Amino acid sequence: MHSVVSRTIALAVFVATLLAGGVAAEVGPRGMVAAEHPLAARAGATILEEGGNAIDAAVATAFAVCVLNPSSCGIGGGGFLLYYRARDRQAFALDFRETAPAALRPELFLAGGRVDPQRSQRSGLAVGVPGEVAGLALALERFGTLPLRVVLEPAIRFARDGFPIGSHLAQEIAKNQKDIARRPLLARWFLHEDGRPRGEGEVIQFPELARTLSTLAQQGPSAFYRGAIAQEIVRTVRDAGGVMTEDDLATYSPKWRKPLEASYRGYRILTMPPPSSGGGALLAAFGIVRGDDLVRLGHNSPTYLHLLAETLKHVFADRARYYGDPDFVRVPLAELLDPNLTASLRRRILSTRTLPIEEYGSHLAPPAQMGSDAGTAHLSVMDSEGNAVACTTTINTSFGAMLVAGSTGILLNNQIDDFAIAPNVPNAYGLVGNAANAVAPGKRPLSSMAPTVVLEGDRAVAAVGGSGGPMIISGTLQVLLNVLAFGFGAEHAVAAPRIHHQWQPPVLLVEPQIDPKARNVLERVGHTVREVPEMGAIQLVRRMSSGFEGAADPRKGGGAKGW
Repeated sequence: MHSVVSRTIALAVFVATLLAGGVAAEVGPRGMVAAEHPLAARAGATILEEGGNAIDAAVATAFAVCVLNPSSCGIGGGGFLLYYRARDRQAFALDFRETAPAALRPELFLAGGRVDPQRSQRSGLAVGVPGEVAGLALALERFGTLPLRVVLEPAIRFARDGFPIGSHLAQEIAKNQKDIARRPLLARWFLHEDGRPRGEGEVIQFPELARTLSTLAQQGPSAFYRGAIAQEIVRTVRDAGGVMTEDDLATYSPKWRKPLEASYRGYRILTMPPPSSGGGALLAAFGIVRGDDLVRLGHNSPTYLHLLAETLKHVFADRARYYGDPDFVRVPLAELLDPNLTASLRRRILSTRTLPIEEYGSHLAPPAQMGSDAGTAHLSVMDSEGNAVACTTTINTSFGAMLVAGSTGILLNNQIDDFAIAPNVPNAYGLVGNAANAVAPGKRPLSSMAPTVVLEGDRAVAAVGGSGGPMIISGTLQVLLNVLAFGFGAEHAVAAPRIHHQWQPPVLLVEPQIDPKARNVLERVGHTVREVPEMGAIQLVRRMSSGFEGAADPRKGGGAKGW
């Protein structure tokens, strides 16, 4: 391992480069990390340089980015990790999604008989039992080569010594200035004494979080779920009206699940199963367009964009109707991903008009009940041994529930809002759901996160995923189509303008770079088109014939680092 002095010098040089304006893509002969902050990518690449594998680098990057982009993720949240191990050609999916406390009930979110969004978004009731620490530690224990204390070093250093605020965090602080000002613990970090938001390039420190991370490095993940840290989390949640208990934390456990797999143009696409809806929706979308000559249609032509929008409307309609925690409801994946069904959905897409809203989706029988994103960050890693990791973590919306767990420095999630609090009542992202995703004790809320690995034969050739709530699904789909169908390089694939449709609300979102002529055509065939500045952030790593190529989405100021 490098000395502390040499690491400090290297970090100082890299920070100077970052402030001067970094790049979003690069190549490396032996490995690559793409993350939503350049310093986090650098931390992961350093782990690879020092002999760690893809899991070691991914865990170090995940902990680091959750310090560097605290509006997006943190150890008060949770996520999903997909790992492809090259030596035995096996894939593993780890679910460390937050869970509903045992005492949580749907009626707690009602005020005067109606759903109160504040309760599911900015109160103690909004907080799910965090899974981040348990999940990342479990992945490291099973597949890593380095101890937890080593991979936590970069995150501890950033929290303790400080780092320059990046463009994304600066934007989120400014956007949420009024809410932050009402919360003294947050205001102390993110606002000046006169109430002005801290800006890009200003150095920020999180000493309380540094102490908590140091405790985890010394004592292991159990120190998060039992003892003083757990007590602080519970006290904060209950003081804010929540029902979480110390037993909820003590009994939390990540879950290994079987990855989903489908093929497209000779590639094998591996992705996350429920309670991710992102993986299934992504594979269903590939199934719908698998027979189309997309190159002939033309990238981002009106015809191509209409096909994408209609495809997304079908898969999001199915997401709302059928997806939920597989431990509580039977998600009919075999039916939803059946080539005959996706082909039938393709036949229902008309070239000249859109359909009535109720005609989208598969219209299967309702799922049977079983027994009793803008936050979020994604990272992608590939190493010289052929291993690949795609990992997405989140605290849900910006700054989560805006609750800091006492003296721990832990910013808590508001993941409970990802449940269908009531049928067809939109959450913070405008998504609707039904009984399959209803809130229940011990249940995990549905997620759009879609960490994905692409294989050519048995060789991992891409790791990808993103942030942005439901825009994760549309963004990951378009980036992968840019690579697999159109042959774009990593930087072009990630930076190309995108669209988004999620069935409800019935609005087609487009980025400013989408051709106005194409927008006019889309409006004429029935789409309600609305421009938004940007949508989601996708991180992509590709294996090339000689080395690796990585791209971090410029929409969020990320970075890629090879070695």
